[in-house]
Amino acid sequence: LKDVPSKITQESLCNTISTIHNELEKKFKIPSPKITVTGLNPHCGEDGEFGDEEIKVIKPAISKMQELGIAISGPIPSDTAFTPKEIKKTDCYLAMYHDQGLAPFKALTFGKGVNVTLGLPIIRTSVDHGTGLDIAGSTKIDSSSFFESIKLAISLAKNQY
Repeated sequence: LKDVPSKITQESLCNTISTIHNELEKKFKIPSPKITVTGLNPHCGEDGEFGDEEIKVIKPAISKMQELGIAISGPIPSDTAFTPKEIKKTDCYLAMYHDQGLAPFKALTFGKGVNVTLGLPIIRTSVDHGTGLDIAGSTKIDSSSFFESIKLAISLAKNQY
């Protein structure tokens, strides 16, 4: 986690935002998708008090993408980004690191969520949980997310043609 701030650049954010936008339009058939970006620091850095990545890197990248016509907002503090009000106005979130986005996703959709990797030349979906080695071979397995991932992959494939 300590290495995350140095890995976030305006260029990498703009590339990621562009990929998200294009894939949501192409694969998910969402016209003008609304993307919400989380901040890196608690409370988005509180104007530099808790970090300045929002000021120096994240906000300029968002502004640049808005100038290109992408419907993107943020940065928004991650502790309020996933409230019902925010979820209603968001098609996709861009979190600054794995657990910042996956923790609320799993809390809200566990067992029915689908992990999708965007920007690949193939469709890649997977379950919303890990491998579950601790329950492999038992009767405790819930295959709901597995079947949801297959359904989504089929839908995405149909959308490409």
